[in-house]
Amino acid sequence: MAGRPLQLEFVTSAPTLRDLPDSASDVAVVGRSNVGKSSLINALANRKQLAAVSGTPGRTRLLNAFRLAEGPEPRPVLVDLPGYGYAKVPKAVRDTWGPMIEEYLTGREQLAMVVVLLDGEVGPTTSDLELLDWLRHEALPHSVVATKHDKVKSSRRDRRRRELAADCDLEPRDVLWVSATKGVNIDLLRERVRTWLLG
Repeated sequence: MAGRPLQLEFVTSAPTLRDLPDSASDVAVVGRSNVGKSSLINALANRKQLAAVSGTPGRTRLLNAFRLAEGPEPRPVLVDLPGYGYAKVPKAVRDTWGPMIEEYLTGREQLAMVVVLLDGEVGPTTSDLELLDWLRHEALPHSVVATKHDKVKSSRRDRRRRELAADCDLEPRDVLWVSATKGVNIDLLRERVRTWLLG
């Protein structure tokens, strides 16, 4: 059913790959610390407090797993990965994120898709482009989603779409623009995530 919210339930915050629950398939969500991952997950589920939204970037420090309430057993899982970028957290903590994320992305056999969130207002950063290059090098399935569609002035949106896609070495049609605040393309992303999780 088009537009039906994803029935997601928080399962666990895992410090390592082996601490995650088993699943039939995973979709991982990754992006910079202030790209709006938690807000987007809440919008997909149509629940305000499913994923904790913080005014302080970098609060997600573990692999946060949300189980989908449909599909085969073991149920599919959406995994919110720690954000990267300028998060104001101790360097010792921040340094653990890279190995944690890499272990998960390269070691999770059930991984069906990596949703790469880019800030549509700011555009891709060096860290974003390095992540995309790494995903391509590892031949990992990924899809680029630009957040904060509502923050880009309507007069600049067409140009912004072209610029962002070009920066990522993609065609404009390859990038899905969304707004968790205004609900732009949330229904479409829900259906894509559901398809990736359920096959």
